[in-house]
Amino acid sequence: MALLKQAYLLVWKDLLLEMRRRDSLLTMFFFGTLLLFVFHFSFDAAPERVAEMAPALLWLAFLFTGTLGLAQLFQPERENHCLDALLLAPLDRGALFLAKSFFNLILMVIVEIIVIPLFWILFNLRSWNLLPQLFLVTLLGTVGFCVLGTITSAITLQARARELLLPLVLFPLMVPVILATIRCMENVLRTGEFGDAIPWLRLLIGFDVIFLTAGVLIFDWVIER
Repeated sequence: MALLKQAYLLVWKDLLLEMRRRDSLLTMFFFGTLLLFVFHFSFDAAPERVAEMAPALLWLAFLFTGTLGLAQLFQPERENHCLDALLLAPLDRGALFLAKSFFNLILMVIVEIIVIPLFWILFNLRSWNLLPQLFLVTLLGTVGFCVLGTITSAITLQARARELLLPLVLFPLMVPVILATIRCMENVLRTGEFGDAIPWLRLLIGFDVIFLTAGVLIFDWVIER
């Protein structure tokens, strides 16, 4: 309970800073919507064909949008040596990991709530009744992205050209999450239920649980490198 309370306080601190500055959320929102318009004007296909490409296109947008957020994830702590003060404070490093992961998850979920319906409107798709299942799969994939992204963002924190190094480290590790999420979304759009995608859904949930647990355990070593 102490770990969760510390994580809650850190998340609240990050949310207050974001509400005052609005740097990450606005950047992610405008970049995500810009990608949708680029896709809209680049692909001239029937709605049925677009529905087949929707999972890959959406996750391409989410990957680049989320990476922008990860690049700024520790920016408030880098200013005025605030990260050193946090590391000197009597708090669990796992709480810092949970707080950063959950904060980035909140930003991405807000963007996804807007981007997914906008994608349906721009490409004139009719399967609105499938959006709840798609949001569920997207949420599970986003959890995996935020958990692994927080770890890699901390690893590359002190590196030169970290904005370039971060996606190079993160994207190969994200292949299981991306593949499982896209396969699940494809099956939902094709059949209206998870069906044959249940093994992929289990892989996605297992990935989230394993890396969430690993992040809490190893973040102490990662952040103090």
